[in-house]
Amino acid sequence: MLALRPNCEACDRDLAPDSPDARICTFECTFCAECVEARLGGVCPNCGGNFAARPIRPQALLVKYPAATERVFKPR
Repeated sequence: MLALRPNCEACDRDLAPDSPDARICTFECTFCAECVEARLGGVCPNCGGNFAARPIRPQALLVKYPAATERVFKPR
């Protein structure tokens, strides 16, 4: 199950579980769409992989399977 991390690792922008701007790589590194496009050139700085839009967990399932609360911030 995806962790649904709460922020962009590059700029620390909040990314709600239902954010259409969240992007993840295969290791669930999480960034906002703006950083992926403008700063990272579509390549994950942690693993070298590409990004995809993060799926949105249905609101009803967030109660049973909540999003992560631990923030990861690695400014570059």
